[in-house]
Amino acid sequence: MSRYKTSSYKAYKIARRRSLGLLAGLGIFALTGFSQAAEPEQLRIGYQKYGTLVLLKAQGNLDKRLAAQGIQVKWTEFPSGPALLEALNVGALDFGQAGEAPPIFAQAAGANLVYVGNEPPEPEGEAIVVPQHSPIKSVAELKGKKIALNKGSNVHYLLVKLLEKAGLQYQDIDAVFLPPADARAAFERGSVDAWAIWDPFLAAVQTQTGARILADGKGVVSNHAFYLAARPYAEKRGNVVSLVLEELARTDQWAARNRKAAAKEIAPLLGLGLAATELALSRNSFGVKPVSAEVLEAQQKIADVFHRLRLIPKPIVVKAAALPQK
Repeated sequence: MSRYKTSSYKAYKIARRRSLGLLAGLGIFALTGFSQAAEPEQLRIGYQKYGTLVLLKAQGNLDKRLAAQGIQVKWTEFPSGPALLEALNVGALDFGQAGEAPPIFAQAAGANLVYVGNEPPEPEGEAIVVPQHSPIKSVAELKGKKIALNKGSNVHYLLVKLLEKAGLQYQDIDAVFLPPADARAAFERGSVDAWAIWDPFLAAVQTQTGARILADGKGVVSNHAFYLAARPYAEKRGNVVSLVLEELARTDQWAARNRKAAAKEIAPLLGLGLAATELALSRNSFGVKPVSAEVLEAQQKIADVFHRLRLIPKPIVVKAAALPQK
């Protein structure tokens, strides 16, 4: 073979290797792009350390149904409703559960959320508690006292209404804003005089420390639990939201008939003990339903009170956060 032919042959082989390498690279890129395109759709659900969503997650029925449709459920736990709805507001969640007050604060802050369902009232599922040997015997005696609570949560409204019932103003007490874990620590070391809290933290502090209920929500507040979705998601994937509510209803029906079994199933997940979980579930209502005009009107009253007390910066129209009826 001539020198010219040898050089040409070598050049050809080098060029061929480069071409194959380039094609291989393009193939990898194409496969990577295809893999990314084929990734399953996600439904991002936020839940708290309680409620039907915990049971739904534990039992796995929703995950199975959505997996059959190519949808993966991503579950994220939050310490409270306000934190959960903040995540929904910034686009980190599609669906979640919170009490009456958090959606009002979130709507006032401009969150693009919608009410998609609610549980029946649970007025005994939240209360103001005092240490077992506290000399305080009535809500009226809380004047000038320090009360721990999670700002923007259901118990914020409970506290306002219980103070009004006792003839006190919100300004008559010293509100100490703390999340549940920090509030429990402050309560036990005596840094606060009382604690406004909800189940299962309420049940836990009762069973574990002997804390006394000074007053609960019975006859004062409804204490609904709401299911909420990011509006863009609800409008685009209403069928998925409907499926979630369907599974929640099934889980509710089972839990209402099997409270002890439900408590055994979620007690390890909550980490609060079986006695506390059973006590909390004994006060729980079950039966998810569509949000009615009456429930939205009740929410509006809460929003008006919060605005009057300057707890939210502007008045809101609660029904603006409801999906249009089809």
